[in-house]
Amino acid sequence: MKTLTLASIYEIQGHRHEAAEIYKAILEENPNNAEAKVALKRLVSNRKNYGKANEDMLNLFIQMDSSVEFNEFERWLLQLWN
Repeated sequence: MKTLTLASIYEIQGHRHEAAEIYKAILEENPNNAEAKVALKRLVSNRKNYGKANEDMLNLFIQMDSSVEFNEFERWLLQLWN
């Protein structure tokens, strides 16, 4: 069973490819799934420039207006601390 929870677990464990595949499958079934869209976008954008990532997250923080965006920001913060 492919769920957001399973994809999130894979992502936290560093299995980015597996997580992306699950997010893609979820979007095939439900193209409007906002959480899967945000997660897949995060996974496919390979940010090596952390200065830009910090700027992107600042903009996200300032403009966030949904729980999905809040979860994205929270996940980013957790990655910084680990």
